[in-house]
Amino acid sequence: MAGGVAWAVPTVPAWGRTGAAGPARRGGGGRSSVAGLVQILAVVPAWLSRTQAACMERSSCQGNAIKTAKYNVFTFLPLNLYEQFHRMANIYFVFVIFLQTFPVISTLPWYTLLFPLSCLLIIRGLRDLIDDIGRHQSDRNINSRPCEILSGKSFRWQKWRDIRVGDIVRLRKESFVPADMLLLCSSEPSSLCYVETTDIDGETNLKFRQALLVTHQELVREESMAAFDGRVTCEEPNSRMHSFTGTLAWRGETYPLDSERILLRGCRLRNTDVCYGLVIYAGFDSKIMRNCGKIKQKKTKLDRMMDRLVIIIFVVLLVTSLCLAIASGFWAKMFQEKHSYLSAFYKHTTPAQQAFFNFWGFTILLSIIIPMSMYIMFEFIYLVNSCFINWDLEMYYAVKDIPAKARSTSLNDQLGQIEYIFSDKTGTLTQNMMSFKKCCVNGTVYGTGTGNEDKQPSVRNSPLSWNMRPDEAPC
Repeated sequence: MAGGVAWAVPTVPAWGRTGAAGPARRGGGGRSSVAGLVQILAVVPAWLSRTQAACMERSSCQGNAIKTAKYNVFTFLPLNLYEQFHRMANIYFVFVIFLQTFPVISTLPWYTLLFPLSCLLIIRGLRDLIDDIGRHQSDRNINSRPCEILSGKSFRWQKWRDIRVGDIVRLRKESFVPADMLLLCSSEPSSLCYVETTDIDGETNLKFRQALLVTHQELVREESMAAFDGRVTCEEPNSRMHSFTGTLAWRGETYPLDSERILLRGCRLRNTDVCYGLVIYAGFDSKIMRNCGKIKQKKTKLDRMMDRLVIIIFVVLLVTSLCLAIASGFWAKMFQEKHSYLSAFYKHTTPAQQAFFNFWGFTILLSIIIPMSMYIMFEFIYLVNSCFINWDLEMYYAVKDIPAKARSTSLNDQLGQIEYIFSDKTGTLTQNMMSFKKCCVNGTVYGTGTGNEDKQPSVRNSPLSWNMRPDEAPC
C-alpha cells in the first residue's frame, strides 16, 4: 500500500486481554477476563508513529450501547432553535419583529409579534421533544435487553450495553443477536445456526450460518470457552452487510473467516436451541448501525417547497414596497410644492428620506402576506394527525394486539409526499397465507364440499397416503 503502513491493532480494553502471562484481571469484582482477542486491521499513514496509531485505534473501540436520540438535556434548546431557524419562515418573522423595534416605522409594539412567534417555536419544540423522548425510550429498552456473557468460567446474565469487543456471548432460541459476532459453535449438528434477518433486509426466510470445524469440535463446554485464546484479525468496521474478511489464529493455526461465519446484530436466532459467539464489532461499529448513518435534520418535500415560496414572496414584497416607496417620494415632493404652508412640518426631512422610511413602513404593513397563524395551525394539525394514526382502529392488528404507532409527529406530512412504492415481490405488501381447498389423489377429489372430507385414499390402490394433519408424523 503506497503511502501507508498496515498492521493489526488490539481494540480490546486492557482489562480484557489475554496473553502469555495469563488473563489480566480488573479489580472490583467485574468480569475477570475476556476469552478472545479481536484485532482490527488499520491502515495508518506512514508519518504516524506506531504508538500514536495504537492509541488512536484503542480509543475508537466502541461499547455496545447505542444512541439514536438527537438531543440531551443540555443540547436540546440550542440545537432545536438552530434547526428551527433553518426554516425561512422563522427567519422572516424575526426580521419583521426587528423592524418593529424602530419607533419611526413601527406599527405595533414589537412584543405583540414576539408572542405568536414564541408560541410557534414552543409548539414545534414540543413536537421534537416528544419524538426524541420516544427515541430515548427505544434506546434504553434496547440497551437494557438481557444477554448471557462469559464471566470467568461461567455465563452471567447482563445487559446489552455491558458487552465489549472480545466477549463470548451465549444466545438462546428466539433471542436477538446483540452485536456482530463470530459463530463459535451451536447445539445443532456441525454447529449450524439458523437466523432470521427481517430487521436487516426484510426477508423472513431463514439463513444458515456455520462455525469453523475446529471451534465446533473443541469448544464443547463452558470451561473450554473460558480457556479460548484465539486471535481474530479482521477489517475495519464498515457498512458492507454481506461481506467480511478476517482470520482466526488459534493454537498455531490460521483459519479464514467470511460472512458465513458471522452473526450480524439485529438477526434473530431460529430453530437453534443454543449458540455461542465471539463479539467482533459492537455498538456503532456493527454493520447495521454503520448503515444507519448520522442523524440528520430531515426536511420533507413540502418544507423545501414552503422555503422556496417564502423567499419568492419576500422578494415580491420588497419589490412592491420599493415601488410604493418611490411613488410616495414623488407624491411627497409634489405635495410639498403645492402646499407651501406645510414646509415647516417637513423641513427636517426630504422626499428621499420619507421614501426610505415609507419603504420599511410598507414592508411591515404588507408582511402579513405570510401569515404566522398559518404556521401555528400547521403545527397543531401535525400533532393531532399523529394522534389520529395511533387511534385508528382500522390499523389495529388484533391477532398480535399491535396498534399503529406514529413514531414521528410529522409522519402524516411525510406519508403525504410518497409518490411511488417499489416492491420486489407481492409478499412484501401482502400476507402470504395459504389454506387448503381441494386436491385430487388417484382420481378422487378431496376437500371442503366434495363429500370426501373424512375419507382417506386406499393404500392398496395407490402408493400415496393421506394425512389430515400434515404437521403431525404419520402413525
